[in-house]
Amino acid sequence: MAGLSGRTFRKVAVLMGGPSAEREVSLSSGRECAAALRIAGYDVVEVDAGPDLALRLAEIAPDGCFNALHGRWGEDGCVQGILEWLRIPYTHSGVLASALAMDKARAKDVFAVAGLPVAQSVIADRDAVEAGHVLPPPYVVKPNNEGSSVGVYIVHEAANAPPKLSAQMPASVMVETYAPGRELTVTVMGDRALCVTDIVTEGWYDYDAKYRPGGSRHVVPADLPEAITQTLMDYAIRAHAALGCRGVSRSDFRWDEARGLDGVVLLEVNTQPGMTPTSLSPEQAAQCGISFPDLCDWIVRDASCDR
Repeated sequence: MAGLSGRTFRKVAVLMGGPSAEREVSLSSGRECAAALRIAGYDVVEVDAGPDLALRLAEIAPDGCFNALHGRWGEDGCVQGILEWLRIPYTHSGVLASALAMDKARAKDVFAVAGLPVAQSVIADRDAVEAGHVLPPPYVVKPNNEGSSVGVYIVHEAANAPPKLSAQMPASVMVETYAPGRELTVTVMGDRALCVTDIVTEGWYDYDAKYRPGGSRHVVPADLPEAITQTLMDYAIRAHAALGCRGVSRSDFRWDEARGLDGVVLLEVNTQPGMTPTSLSPEQAAQCGISFPDLCDWIVRDASCDR
C-alpha cells in the first residue's frame, strides 16, 4: 500500500514487548495493532523487541515497522535510532521528539518556551525527596522518564511526612506541584486534533486505573465549555509541533474548573499512546469516524525514517 510519503508498504514488522516497565501494555497494543493491520491487508510479522532486534529486522526485511513499544528504549529515541540506522521507515515520532517527550523535565522546558501552561517541578535526588518536602504539599513524585503512570506518588496537603519511595524508583525523580481538576486528553493525528476525552476515576489516574477493567470511565467527547475544548485541542497541536512529533501523539491535561482557562495545565505528551481498540486515542479516532484498522493503516502509511 502506498504510504503518505509515496513509499509502498506490504510487509510490516510490529515491534512490541521489550524490556521496559510497560512491557505488558506494549504486548497488548502490539497484538491488537497486528490484527488490525492484517484486516487492512498487510503482511504482518510480530516482533518481541530484544537485544537482537537489529539482526531480526535484517532477517525479516520489512518495508516498514509499526512501533508499538511503550516506555524506555522503545519510546525514548533508542529504537528509533536503530531504525534510522537500518533505514527502515517506522511509525510515530523520530529520535529527537521521542527523546524529548520521554524526558519530562526537558519536555516541560520546550512547552514553556512555546507558551504552554505547565506545573512547577524540580528534579531531585530520591534521598532528598524522602528526607523532607522538596516542594510544598500537595505535590506528585514520579520518574522523569517513564509513562503509563508508573511509579507515581501523590503527597497530599495534609501529609506530615515525605513519601517513602519503592526500591524500583530511580536515583533522581521529578517532584511536581499537584494540578487539581479533571483529567482530560487530546489525540493529535498528523496536524489535526481529534477531540477531548474526560477520564473519570474514583481517585488518581494511576497504572491500575488505566489498565484494570472498570478502573476508569472515558467520556468522549468530553462535556466541556466550547472555549475549554478549543483551548485543549489548540494546546495539543502546539505541544505536538513544539516537540517535533509526527504521526499520532496524545497530550494529557488537568483542568481546574474554578479557574477557567487559567486552570488548564499540560502534563505531558505521549508519542506512542496505547493502541488497543478501547485505548484513548483509538476511541477518539472512532468518535471521528476512523475505524481501528483504518487508524493503524494511516499510521503505517505515515511511517518514515527521513523526518
